[in-house]
Amino acid sequence: MSILVVGSVALDSMQTPFGRVKDALGGAATYFSAAASLYDQVNLVGVVGTDFPPEHLEFLESKKVDLRGLQVKEGRTFRWSGRYDYDMGAAETLDTQLNVFADFHPRLPQGYELSDLVFLANIDPELQVEVLRQVKSPRLTVLDTMNYWISYKKDTLSKALSLVVIVLINVAEARQYSNTFSLIRAARKILDLGPKALVIKKGEYGAVLFYKLDNGDGHPVGGKDGSFVRDHAYFFAPAYPLEKIKDPTGAGDSFAGGFIGYLSRVRNITADELKRAVVHGSVIASFVVEDFSIDRLRSLHKGEVLQRYQEFKHFTHFEHLCVHADTCEMLRLPAEDGLEWVNS
Repeated sequence: MSILVVGSVALDSMQTPFGRVKDALGGAATYFSAAASLYDQVNLVGVVGTDFPPEHLEFLESKKVDLRGLQVKEGRTFRWSGRYDYDMGAAETLDTQLNVFADFHPRLPQGYELSDLVFLANIDPELQVEVLRQVKSPRLTVLDTMNYWISYKKDTLSKALSLVVIVLINVAEARQYSNTFSLIRAARKILDLGPKALVIKKGEYGAVLFYKLDNGDGHPVGGKDGSFVRDHAYFFAPAYPLEKIKDPTGAGDSFAGGFIGYLSRVRNITADELKRAVVHGSVIASFVVEDFSIDRLRSLHKGEVLQRYQEFKHFTHFEHLCVHADTCEMLRLPAEDGLEWVNS
């Protein structure tokens, strides 16, 4: 299958406590494409200036990313500069230069409109709606957004949300959009617009999948009231524990690449497959933050992804642990003997 992504291609300058880079390859569409290309063929729609380094194009082409939709306009490429301190939960933006991206209007080359899966990265919701009107019966449509569009174009964003199957959003944005602290209430408000599933990204704390009740065939669909039922409508996945973290830039877009990339390989998008997709997203994001820019994705291969996926599965698996204290083994700490398992 083919995956269409519409979003930014940028040159990023980033500072963290562990180093810095200047004019490194970045942008939501870039991170997504590099990640999703591990799973399937990607069609990229974006814009760069005439100053965009050719080696970056060569990298994307080496990942089998179709660049016919990447416009090259006279002028400078979109640039972003930011800084993280030791709390890497959010970047401090130092400078944003939209340049040619300010006048970007996505045009789909012939064949792109037939893409099986569509990812609308963090761009103006008016452009997201514009793209949705150009594609023809995609199997899956997914949308991401940011606080700026919630603040200044909420009505248009709501329209875009109503037209897609899955929404990806971070925890602060979910609360901002819904005007509530409760993520369950926030999820209900967003799903009531029409999407069948929602993933709330929580950074170093993982991600939460919310989905509507199914009709018995395993496919997430809407219940009459969109209500949630315990153990059937949400799924929590932690972030993969890492010893080395250099730069969290692009982690969310790489998560989307792993999430949608995995779904491109499955026959039926069931609730269980959505859960596996969330884990794939978390696994891919865990690699990205190990280095600056997309550098870790340059060498990442499928074997590493599979190995980390299996490790993730191992340390989160608990179905066979007993849940009743009177029949379980309990852990105690004797004064001198160290850890010892005994029956309660």
